[in-house]
Amino acid sequence: MAGFDIHGVLERLAGRRPVFHSEADFRFALAWQIAQETSDSVRLERPFSLDGANRYLDIWIRTQGIAIELKYKTRRLSTEHGGERFSLKSQGAHDHGRYDFIKDIQRLEKIATGRRVEKCTKFLRGFAVLLTNDPAYWKPGGEGTIDEAFRIHGDRQLAGTMAWTKDAGEGTTKKRRNPLELREEYELLWQPYSRCAAKNGEFQYLAVEVR
Repeated sequence: MAGFDIHGVLERLAGRRPVFHSEADFRFALAWQIAQETSDSVRLERPFSLDGANRYLDIWIRTQGIAIELKYKTRRLSTEHGGERFSLKSQGAHDHGRYDFIKDIQRLEKIATGRRVEKCTKFLRGFAVLLTNDPAYWKPGGEGTIDEAFRIHGDRQLAGTMAWTKDAGEGTTKKRRNPLELREEYELLWQPYSRCAAKNGEFQYLAVEVR
């Protein structure tokens, strides 16, 4: 697959899989789509070392040196596609979801600095992808919220250091206490993914490229 295009891959995937049961279902379907379109070796949950700890990449395209990190955040949805029933629950915790997505970008930047996931293959490109049917992710929220720095709504620029406000409680920041710092600046452009004929049936995605 010359000139890997994450948007093209997701567009073709949406044609046959407009909705997924879970993040693991999304991960497998996207990896399968990539494998069907290329002769590359595609790996799921590829282990690697970062900051002295063992980490895992959601998808690793070996011969092209492309890493993909995925998030799938859902709002309650009951729909059917191809004779298959999908019953999604509302996940909530939008502040955690935003933080974790930006952390995926930060992790890809750190990999890009070292340029290695495995000895025989250099890291060349990375993509942090968030797919959701919850508009709270792509629409601007109110000002003055504890997670205002982590907002990822459309047309926002992500850059520099982002941290919780001083009003954030320990329950919110537990396991997510540290500020997140990005080396580069990223413009956030949400794209349509699919639309199911049901309440909360609109899906959009955000794909941020890291080099």
